Amino acid sequence: MPVNVADRGRAGVLPEVEAWLSRRTSSAADWPARALLSEKGRATVSVVLPARNEEETVGEIVSAVRRDLVEAVPLVDELVVIDSRSSDGTAEQALRAGAKVFAQDEILPELHDPRYDGKGEALWKSLAVTTGDLVVFVDADLREFRTSFVTGLLGPLLTDPAVGYVKACYDRPLLGAREPNAGGRVTELVARPLLNLHWPLLAGFVQPLAGEYAGRRAVLERVPFVTGYGVELGLLIDLLDMLGLDALAQVDLGRRVHSHQSTEALGGMAGQIMHTAWARLERQDKIVPLHEPSTRLVQFERGPAGHRPLTRDVGVAERPPMASVPQYASRLR
Repeated sequence: MPVNVADRGRAGVLPEVEAWLSRRTSSAADWPARALLSEKGRATVSVVLPARNEEETVGEIVSAVRRDLVEAVPLVDELVVIDSRSSDGTAEQALRAGAKVFAQDEILPELHDPRYDGKGEALWKSLAVTTGDLVVFVDADLREFRTSFVTGLLGPLLTDPAVGYVKACYDRPLLGAREPNAGGRVTELVARPLLNLHWPLLAGFVQPLAGEYAGRRAVLERVPFVTGYGVELGLLIDLLDMLGLDALAQVDLGRRVHSHQSTEALGGMAGQIMHTAWARLERQDKIVPLHEPSTRLVQFERGPAGHRPLTRDVGVAERPPMASVPQYASRLR
């Protein structure tokens, strides 16, 4: 149903969003591992780390999950790393720490295409090699990782069958900056304005681009995955459209520390996110497109002769819902 902007609450938030924030926002401390184990029943859990050149951090994350959530409290049934064309020792470190490791390009090899690259491709392919009823995605570049990242995301899914998808929220410090959330630059400058403009029901998500989230397999296999940096935004918009706001939740995980991209790299990410949003605006009949947006992003660097233009392609490819892929569907029969 269309949202009337005039119906906004006193704080400037839509009443629906204000109610959702109260009902569907929790803290990682609300979901201790042993309490969740009693709620787990026969449900199975897969934890997936998409990783590219993360040899410095991936082993520590895998080891912590194995120690706390496989051995001490058997909450996690499957721990998988998808190696996304790493050129360092990411795969070796993950294996040594006890994860199952799959090379991205060796999953569904008949569908391999070098044009499909990036984090979203690794996430999409992970559905084909995992079996958990619930799938938790955790970025492999996290520092100061805590296993409450996993239990926090699982909490709403294990305790409420009406919840289909859970996103993390947290403070994102930028090393060397004084502001606690200075690290969320693309979020604040691109993603949040887009969501407030076109999908205001999603305005309550504190970190819409958070790399940590979890969902029911039956939900995740029914939506497309953008193969690049637009995957988080695409999933959020598509799942709102498919499930409605009340089936989405967020959990405060406290503080997230990770390596940061250069401003130039963030520009490329922003371009992919804007293309992802454009595709959904068109698909949902929210715009009447009069042109095809260019996929070229021109940036500049200074050279001996002055500023030199650098051009990159920020177009985004998209994989179809995994449930529609014959090779995957045949596995389920």
